[in-house]
Amino acid sequence: MSIDRGLLATLEAKPGKEEELGAFLEAGRELAAAEEGTVTWYAFRLGPTTFGIFDTFADEDGRQAHLNGEIPAALGQVGPDLLAADPDIRTIDVIAVK
Repeated sequence: MSIDRGLLATLEAKPGKEEELGAFLEAGRELAAAEEGTVTWYAFRLGPTTFGIFDTFADEDGRQAHLNGEIPAALGQVGPDLLAADPDIRTIDVIAVK
């Protein structure tokens, strides 16, 4: 399987909502595991209030299925309560994989 595309999202938590956002992202692992087209899915913390998600896909169908799936829908529901700003979601081309 060739992994050649991904998504990178950064999320900024509202003050006092950092732990809730972290818990939300941790729970997202189960949803990502159920997605056939998502090859890898990572949730991470960059700083005190900054979090991120990185996903990889073998084809555009998998990436689009993820973008239209349960995780973005759930983020849309909790976002107004947990996020200080809209997520910064970028499509990326994966150059190399080990």
